[in-house]
Amino acid sequence: MTRLTPSRPDRLDPDARAVYDKITSGPRGASVTGADGALIGPFNAMLLSPQVGDALQELGAAIRYGSRLTGRCRELATLVVANHCDSAFERRAHENLARDLGFTEGQLASLRAGEEPSLDDEEELAVHRIARALVTRGDLDEEEYTLLAGPVVFELTTLVGYYRTLALQLRVFRV
Repeated sequence: MTRLTPSRPDRLDPDARAVYDKITSGPRGASVTGADGALIGPFNAMLLSPQVGDALQELGAAIRYGSRLTGRCRELATLVVANHCDSAFERRAHENLARDLGFTEGQLASLRAGEEPSLDDEEELAVHRIARALVTRGDLDEEEYTLLAGPVVFELTTLVGYYRTLALQLRVFRV
């Protein structure tokens, strides 16, 4: 059972409403609201502390819409985190996005099992390997570090940290 009451937009204080408006008017749009207009998933919790919540949602938007990582690479890494952290909400949301990007049911099943999925793309294989190392060891060895360019490694480590934060919040708030 969730520990948070859904925050309907008409009941928000001005600071929380400003964050709500930024989230729903951006590229995420209505995909992050329920039937009553309240934010779903990790976004509702962001309204508890508008200043921190806004910074967190801005980071998420930058990772999702402004990084060098391809959509497939982003979803692959996100699913590594979701499955490692056993985050059902992240898994469900990002498996749907991954399917839209051409991931097969077999590949998604491999990710759920914590296994390397059958991938033909070298960058995707590198992203999977690095993301697994980050969630299991919290570090990269020298070989893993050199698999991708420095800016991509930075973005990937940021993505893993961001989705681990969301997984933690989803668990604590019982979303």
